[in-house]
Amino acid sequence: MSAQLLLVDDEPGLREAVKDYLQESGFSVQVASNAREGWELMQQSTPDLVISDIMMPQVDGYQFLKQLREDPRFRALPVIFLTAKGMTTDRIQGYQAGVDAYLPKPFDPDELVAIVENLLARRVTKTQAITEEGETPDIADLANQIAQIKALLTQRNAIAQSPPPFTIDLTPREQSVLNLVAEGLMNKEIARRLETSVRNVEKYVSRLFSKTGTNSRTELVRFALEHGLAK
Repeated sequence: MSAQLLLVDDEPGLREAVKDYLQESGFSVQVASNAREGWELMQQSTPDLVISDIMMPQVDGYQFLKQLREDPRFRALPVIFLTAKGMTTDRIQGYQAGVDAYLPKPFDPDELVAIVENLLARRVTKTQAITEEGETPDIADLANQIAQIKALLTQRNAIAQSPPPFTIDLTPREQSVLNLVAEGLMNKEIARRLETSVRNVEKYVSRLFSKTGTNSRTELVRFALEHGLAK
């Protein structure tokens, strides 16, 4: 599966040209004409990387990046700035805001592809390091915490009456991932169980966070069990 990119730029000509070049280079690309439209697209599907212009009406690139970095789902998402602003002070502001790469216009599209490939490769390497068989103590602690929460809520549910009616529109795959998260399984284990990639599992978990208004696996499990969403 090709990497999913989100391109946010208010210049139609440049937006389409960059999109075409990235697609020819093997990427899947969604486009948005402004930051608000880009944000809405990200609620539907989390991209693997974001490419954004800085000088945009209403919400500029810096504000968009700040919004991303303040959301736990997108805090580690690679972001590249494309902009006509090439002054050193502007680049410093971009890096201080948390951007991963900064490419002033006009730019060589091959350089953009190289930056995208490099950032994606670094992200994959980091994910693999976290999900190797020898999982870190933090992840093991998280699994134990989830198991404890499940046991506690199961005890409460055995005494209490059935939970109040509550519905959230989940796809069958989202429901499957939620059930396995509630069992205390980590992303790598869920990927094996469902015969999919760890990256896909991460996307489903992010969607579950968004739909339930939670920010961590522990909160998600508590919410799901309290409302009878996990089976």
